[in-house]
Amino acid sequence: MSPSAASHTAAVREYWNRHIHDLEITSHPVGSPGFFADLDQYHFEKLHHLLRLVDFNGYRGRKVLEVGCGAGTDLARFARGGAIVSGVDLSSAAIALARQNFDQQGLPGDLRESDGEHLPFPDGTFDLVYAHGVVQYTSDPQALVDECRRVLKPGGEAVFQVYNRISWLNALSKLMKVPLEHEDAPVLLKYSAGEFRALLRGFRDIKIVEERFPVKSRLHGGWKGTLFNTFFVGTFNALPRPVVRRFGWHLLAFCRK
Repeated sequence: MSPSAASHTAAVREYWNRHIHDLEITSHPVGSPGFFADLDQYHFEKLHHLLRLVDFNGYRGRKVLEVGCGAGTDLARFARGGAIVSGVDLSSAAIALARQNFDQQGLPGDLRESDGEHLPFPDGTFDLVYAHGVVQYTSDPQALVDECRRVLKPGGEAVFQVYNRISWLNALSKLMKVPLEHEDAPVLLKYSAGEFRALLRGFRDIKIVEERFPVKSRLHGGWKGTLFNTFFVGTFNALPRPVVRRFGWHLLAFCRK
């Protein structure tokens, strides 16, 4: 790694060590069972489409890696479904929380502080690599995607998620002058569907799904928050989904090696 790349990675690590959990959505002490329960509830309330699109119970006895596992919210779902799970995160704070989360739930898991651009696993190790909300924040997205493909078994599956530049939330953020979550991160990338597909070109059977439509926010108050929760959410979601689907804030890719 060059000195400039190492410096950039260090900045990303330092940022995520300070921003690993959503303190605004819980009143429980960090690392407590109530804290992790609130994280899980908030995460799948906001991202309810994941429960429909990702079969968390479908990998029993198979090896699953989450790159950018954070506090282990998604990875714990795979583990409870019987998967043999591993999780990596650049942030030591994230891995410490993930270990607490797994310990409290009595779940086994190999959790490591590691850079997703340089994964510490042999080629062809995993049946599934899951990288939700990490590609857009990494210094070298292509390196991370290529590493995920490398550690997959032939025929293995990968799930990636990035932000859609041509989306309702990107436009609303600019119109209302409300910053996006983690807009101050050292790296924050947004993609069109075509750009995302190009990033994943080493995979086959790539399916990209636009998701993440408006749900009521707990993080924004004032008149802007009230307008969003009482008017915009209901109006947008009343529109026929085929008309607005391409403007979903999240682009999810389901790929096969």
